[in-house]
Amino acid sequence: MCGFAEADLEALAGARSFERGLGYLDAVSGVEVGDGWITASVRGTERYEAELTLEGPDGLSGECDCPFGLEGNFCKHLVALGLTVLQQEESLPRQRQAGRDRVQDLDTWLSALSRDELLALVRELSGEDRQWRRRLELRAASERGDLASVRARIRELLDIGPFAQYGYVDYSDARAYADQAGQAVSAIGGLTSSGRADQAVALAREAMRLLAEAAESVDDSDGRLGQVATDLAAAHLDACRAARPDPEELARWLTGHALGDFDAGLTDIDPLDYEDVLGEEGMAVLRKLSVEAWRGNRRGWAEKYLLKRVTKAAGDVDALIAVHAADLAPNGNTHLVIARELDAARRSGEALNWAERGIQDVRELSDVDTALVDYLCERYAQAGRLADAVALRRDHFGARRTLFAYQQLRSAARATDRWPAERESALALLRTDAEAEQEGRYGNRTLVDALLDDGDVDAAWQAATEGGADDRQWLVLADRVRAGRPSDALGVYLRLIEPLTGQTGNAVYEQVVSLLLSIRDCHRRLGTPEEFTAYAAGLRTSQKRKRNLMRLLDEHRL
Repeated sequence: MCGFAEADLEALAGARSFERGLGYLDAVSGVEVGDGWITASVRGTERYEAELTLEGPDGLSGECDCPFGLEGNFCKHLVALGLTVLQQEESLPRQRQAGRDRVQDLDTWLSALSRDELLALVRELSGEDRQWRRRLELRAASERGDLASVRARIRELLDIGPFAQYGYVDYSDARAYADQAGQAVSAIGGLTSSGRADQAVALAREAMRLLAEAAESVDDSDGRLGQVATDLAAAHLDACRAARPDPEELARWLTGHALGDFDAGLTDIDPLDYEDVLGEEGMAVLRKLSVEAWRGNRRGWAEKYLLKRVTKAAGDVDALIAVHAADLAPNGNTHLVIARELDAARRSGEALNWAERGIQDVRELSDVDTALVDYLCERYAQAGRLADAVALRRDHFGARRTLFAYQQLRSAARATDRWPAERESALALLRTDAEAEQEGRYGNRTLVDALLDDGDVDAAWQAATEGGADDRQWLVLADRVRAGRPSDALGVYLRLIEPLTGQTGNAVYEQVVSLLLSIRDCHRRLGTPEEFTAYAAGLRTSQKRKRNLMRLLDEHRL
């Protein structure tokens, strides 16, 4: 058994690619079956190499070097290969066993070769495969500690020249470049494991600079080069742990890296990962350099981030607060960050003061970070200061007049049994807005939403009638009153369906059907089903060219 079916291929490829794959069955050649994988060549615009993985972490998967496949898609060539395999389903278990036997036979044969025979074989393959030979040369140079040769080879591996057209490595070549760059990382790791960690540290830093320069000219859409950079950072850390470089020198290098001496974002090194290497002496230097850098550029993002990380790790809350306080956001967000840091340090009184200061410092309460309001109200509730929570919610609603602010005020006021009075004041504000400017910033819409949210449907209907409402609100209103006032609801549904009849698209057709069902229900409640029958017939006649709509109407017996 293959372990997959046509339906699996279609699900992975999508209907369009699956259908195209049907036309490529005759283009598949050179099928090779291994234990869990199948490869073949598929002739398209060019000859592409396709590979199916039968038992991966997510089940069936595939890779193809065609442009569409390189973007991570399950392409038509993979579909063609999968369908070819299904045609040979009965023989697949035998072929997979044969693949396992070939691997075992090769291992047995290699194990039986003498040292001289193995050397002859390696030399033969090195002469035939330049890339393989270069890998062996790099490994040999690493093992004998030939730093000059290793450095020269790493520079070659990180050079984009062989892959670049017009100075840029496009997506189709980025994978090959990333694979080659990965060899440089392996070489650096080899230096560390062979007892030359000090050399590995130096080469890793040089490789980071070269890789950052190269990355500016590589389309790394699939993140392969980013993974190479991550592996390179890990190789540098391993080398430092083995070599134990001078703590002060390492602290200076880490600071410079974090502050962007070159593209630190590519390797994403966290200086705190090196705490065990830096020791107390190195960490003290790191803190000192971080403070100096921040004082030199208090608004620099990298400087602030580094100092925050270092001071927080050291447990120096006051220094951390000083960093935050030097650049307070105008919406109170930074005050909230400071309050939470103080809470974590069990300094709740100071935390509350900073949060309240955030409300006081903001120019317009309508611009305040809602999370700061939520934090303060929660703290007031914990302290039994419910009246203060209501007052803050009231002020916030008065500044913003949104449905959410109304809901938050209602929740706070109900906890103090003061909602009726607060509700009347809040609704009075919304009515004033509606009267002053019907289509203004708040207008009548928030009033209708607030009344609906309260469940006061009659008042909401009156507000919508007097001041207007949008189609969404009218639909909600009609749904709410349909049982008791079907005639009013019917008028809304008929008005809402009219513009939809001039539009196309499945989403529109679904709205039409939903409204028709509501219209039918209204006529049923009014005892006028024959009027609905006539209306539906007329709509069918006028819309008969819309086949998908007709299908939906048939499904719902409309």
